[in-house]
This record gives sequence, structure tokens and C-alpha cells, in this order.
Amino acid sequence: MIAPPATPQPSVLVVDDEMGILETLRILLKNEGFVPHVAQGGRQGLEMISALAPDIVLTDVRMPSVGGLQILSAAHEKDPELPVILMTAQADLRSAIQAVNAGAYYYIQKPFVNDEIVAILRRAAEHRQLRAENRSLRQEIQRRDRSLDGAPVGRSKSWLSVLRLAETVAPTDSIVLIQGESGTGKEVIARYIHDLSARASGSFNSINCGALPESLLESELFGHVKGSFTGAVKDKTGLFAAAAGGTFFLDEIGETTPSTQVKLLRVLQQREVIPVGGTDPIAIDTRLVAATNRDLEEEMRRGTFRGDLFYRLNVFALHLPPLRQRRDDIMLLAESFLQRAAAQRGEGCKRLSEETAEAMVSYAWPGNVRELENALERAVILSDGEVIELAALPERITDRKTEPLVSDRSVAASPALEVIERAYIMWVLQSEGGNKSRTAEILGIDPSTLYRKLSRYGVE
Repeated sequence: MIAPPATPQPSVLVVDDEMGILETLRILLKNEGFVPHVAQGGRQGLEMISALAPDIVLTDVRMPSVGGLQILSAAHEKDPELPVILMTAQADLRSAIQAVNAGAYYYIQKPFVNDEIVAILRRAAEHRQLRAENRSLRQEIQRRDRSLDGAPVGRSKSWLSVLRLAETVAPTDSIVLIQGESGTGKEVIARYIHDLSARASGSFNSINCGALPESLLESELFGHVKGSFTGAVKDKTGLFAAAAGGTFFLDEIGETTPSTQVKLLRVLQQREVIPVGGTDPIAIDTRLVAATNRDLEEEMRRGTFRGDLFYRLNVFALHLPPLRQRRDDIMLLAESFLQRAAAQRGEGCKRLSEETAEAMVSYAWPGNVRELENALERAVILSDGEVIELAALPERITDRKTEPLVSDRSVAASPALEVIERAYIMWVLQSEGGNKSRTAEILGIDPSTLYRKLSRYGVE
């Protein structure tokens, strides 16, 4: 039988101004299986709280210069769930109430009995371990719940590459800029980054910068003070401040005006916001993830997007591939959407007929994943049985039959026509800067067809 892994020995920081008590507790705690650290006086205690990450703090209340309540405050500022036990030789009701109100785990009077203080420390260690396990369990449950509501789905090489990059940057606080066509899943990736970050227990706030007029957008982003404009009947906290400890997702940041861009740049540089109509800055602790379907470098050249803001945002860039470049993922996404639809409707999961699946894989999906999801939602509603037939799909999908180019037709093609076709394909490819996916879309053919033709022409 394999023994369960040993529980790590809990560490205890003991703070007192009397060296005799520190030495007594150090020996006692070490003999009882704890890892003791001692600090003589409150000032040294503050330094060690910053330098160490103890599981428990045991501190005297009355010490010169820095007292136990200040130690308690500093410990909870670093870790709100850190158990702090206060001890004093002058116990009274007032200080006991003050300690409990300040969040002390326990309050003990000197002189203490060794067995009593060891028992209290053991309970504190168990309490901390249970809190950590509960927090981990809650996060896991939240992740599982979110997996049914938009977690990244796909196995194509380009998509897995995006996920690996997202997983790499998630544990940091770096700004992330997500670029890609509309409907490619930019918010899904932003939430994925949030869920894998140290801010996962914080809130995930988002706003679409293109959905609001400039004045209202700035009020939502930065907040406003009462009377700053007509209708501002009270102070309002902006989303930057409201997302403290969490992640703020700015979707379609390329739609912002130059005036708003200046203010966003200041927020990123100073890590503070000034509400509309206000003068006092408010410090923020928010991780920013931005997204756009525009080519911001091209917008910079045109003068519609500030270069300094772009370089502030472009700390870590992710480029999401369009669905037409992820054809291997179409059926995986479809299955995920069908399972979600079944769960929401409380019925069995429908499946696609072979003809329906073939049409979906062949379609170019200009609206990307969002268009796929909407098409399947419509198909589920229109299908009475458990099989979704071709007729349940929108006509733009079922009627979009790719006309083969000259050299693919069954009838013999004129050599002159093949030369014209080759010249036309090469002209479109050159016009699109070598972008094969865009070239295939303009030609109205499947990308695999284009690759086959280019291979025939000897073009890499």
C-alpha cells in the first residue's frame, strides 16, 4: 500500500520583544513539528512578513514602536487568509474585541500553557490548509463550469500554438494584445488567460469599445464624478477600478478615438485613472487584455491609432487564425456547441448528418466561430429529430458550392485557358502579398485546392 504524501510542516513566524519568550517558543515549536521563524520586535516582524511567506503568525500585542495590531494589518495586507494569533500579558476586553474585529484568528493571554498554544497553532494550520483546499476546489469547479461556456476548443496546429502562448503569458501580469478577425474567439482566449492567472479568483470585466459613443465610453472606463455632465447624478466607479485584482478586457480597442487613446495611454503608464470631471487620480490594480480585428500597425501609418499606445499594448501579441484556416476544428467546435445547446434546452444532443457535416467543413465561414455557433443554434431549433439535416443550415452554407477552376473540370481544358488561369492565380496571390488563405477566398476555392495548384506550378 502506497503511503499518502506527507503534509508539509507549517511555518510559524513568532514576533515578540522579549528574547527569552522567542527562544522558548522556537524550541517548543520545532519539537512539535513546526518550522519556526523568530523576529525580535515589531519592526523586524514587518520585515520578515515581507520577506517570508509563513503559514501562521504568532505575535505579542504590546511592543515598542510597532505593535501586534500593526503586525496583524501588515500580514493581512500580504495575505488576507493568513491566520494571526495575538498574545499579551495584559488581556482586557477592549483589546480582545479590537483584535477580533481586526481579523485575528485567536487571542491568548500570557503566561500561556505550552500544550494550549500548540493546540491553537495546530488548529490554525488545519484552518489554513482547509481554506487553501476549498479555494482550489472552488477554482476547479469554476473552470469546469466555464468549460461548458466557451473554453478554448480545437486541435489544429495554429490553434494549439495560440493556446501554448496564452498559457505562457497567463501567469504574468503583462498586457496582452489579441488580434484576429471578428468572431475568431478573442474573448474566449482573454477569459482563458484570466482563468489561468493568479487573478482567477478576481473579476473578469469587459467592454466593447466600438459599441459606445466616446463620452459614454470614457465614463464606463474611468468613472465620473457627480455633476460632471448632464445625467451624472452621483459618482460612478469606472471599469478599470471595478476590475481591481482581476482582468479587464478591452474589446475592439482599435475603434477608440484619439482623445480616448491619450487617456488610455496615461492609464497604462501611470497605473491610475482620473474620473471624468475629477482631478484626483485613483490607483488601479488590474491586468489588461486588449483585442482588435483591425491591423493596428496599418492604422498607425494612417494616423488613426497612436503609435505610443500601440507599443504599450503590444507587449505580448496573440494572432488568432480564422476558422477557414482551422478546418480540422470545425467538427470539434460543432460538437461542443451541440452539447451546450442540449444542456441549455434540457434535451438529448443532436448530431449532424454526413451531408450536413460535409457542407459545414467545405464552407469558408467568413464570420468565423461566431457564425458557426449561430448557424448551429438555428439548425437545432429547426430540427425536430435527433439528426440535423442539410436543409436546417442557412442557405448561404448549403448553396455555396465552389466552382472548380478550369484545370479541375472533368472535360479537357484548353492549354491556353490553363495558362490564363495560372496567370490569374499568381496575380491574385501577388496582390494579396502572398496570403494564400485570402487568395483562396477571393478565387472562391478551398485553400487545399489552391495549395494543390500552387504545388503543380512549383510555387512554395
